[in-house]
Amino acid sequence: MNHRHFTAADNLIANLDNAMRTMFGQPHITERPNPAQGLAEADMSQTEKRHAAGLMRVNHAGEVSAQGLYSGQALTARLPDVREKMERAALEENDHLDWCGQRLDELDSHKSLLNPLWYCGAFAIGAAAGAAGDKWSLGFVAETEHQVVRHLDSHLHSLPPQDVKSRAVVEQMKQDEAHHATVALQHGGAQLPAPLKKLMGLTSKVMTTLAYRI
Repeated sequence: MNHRHFTAADNLIANLDNAMRTMFGQPHITERPNPAQGLAEADMSQTEKRHAAGLMRVNHAGEVSAQGLYSGQALTARLPDVREKMERAALEENDHLDWCGQRLDELDSHKSLLNPLWYCGAFAIGAAAGAAGDKWSLGFVAETEHQVVRHLDSHLHSLPPQDVKSRAVVEQMKQDEAHHATVALQHGGAQLPAPLKKLMGLTSKVMTTLAYRI
């Protein structure tokens, strides 16, 4: 079977399409169903509902960032198998993006108004990580996903106990993120220096604080 060779222009158009879909449209998703499908809506106070929406908005913004990160890394990754892993992970992250978006609609809330900033910033970071070398690019994925897992754990403790729909989405996201981290390490991801891990954590803190409110 002949495989089409994609030019720089083709890749640019594909990345622009992905960016527009991520921030403003409908992302490409896998065949997996929404884990909250069929679950009953919780009886929550307005305060609980706003809090749940804030957390899901943070999660949605995180998935916007993940799309930028993986797209940037796939653009600069040197080895084809690494590029394919980035693209597959990005597709699975699109499921999370879609599920969080649906949950925000159900909670009568909005997505982060800063999503273009999250996407563009993460794209630049991902492209830089990819250009540094595949082992560092994959190491960056692994550390990002480890931090996301811890972040999702905190949400499971913070979400209203009766909000089973949000919890179902967050639980599945947590499983997927842990898997992405494992795959990245299995394919040669390097351990990042401690100062870089700390910087990543501080950057994440800024994003989550702003996305919860805006």
